[in-house]
Amino acid sequence: MSYDRYVAICKPLHYGTLLGSRACVHMAAAAWAAGFLTALLHTANTFSLPLCKGNALGQFFCEIPQILKLSCSHSYLREVWLLVVSVCLTSGCFVFIVLSYVQIFRAVLRIPSEQGRHKAFSTCLPHLGVVSLFVSTGVFAYLKPPSISSPSLGLVVSVLYSALPPAVNPFIYSMRNQELKDALWKLMTGFHLNL
Repeated sequence: MSYDRYVAICKPLHYGTLLGSRACVHMAAAAWAAGFLTALLHTANTFSLPLCKGNALGQFFCEIPQILKLSCSHSYLREVWLLVVSVCLTSGCFVFIVLSYVQIFRAVLRIPSEQGRHKAFSTCLPHLGVVSLFVSTGVFAYLKPPSISSPSLGLVVSVLYSALPPAVNPFIYSMRNQELKDALWKLMTGFHLNL
């Protein structure tokens, strides 16, 4: 999506050639293949781990760090390396998104009309909002300091990380709809006045 926005704003005359149906199929296939390969490697490796601390997780679903806590052999190091590779791939995607948006914002800020800048920003900000929400909840879920870590906080964070971004995704993308903005404003000001 960030590449789509980049081409649409920074290279609008080349949009049809840079993002034709073939390019979209290749990008979608690469994303699906990378996700499938990563999931397959993690699943195969996780099933090969011997668990000596029971098999009950204090989570709603099987997350890799929680499973690694139950392992009792050094074979968990393979999974750690898979996590490192996954983090590197994810970081590469994140850097690509950030660089795309830096170029987009540079191009948008050069647009002379305020209406043109507003239209360009309203095209980009929903995607940036969803990505920021997903990344921030994921970073907090996996990089929170051990001093504030607790089983109940881990449950809440894992639910927020996995459920919040997809739940608010349609809402964020529909904020370009003026009727929804007006209804939300009416709801917020009515709620505020009733307090």
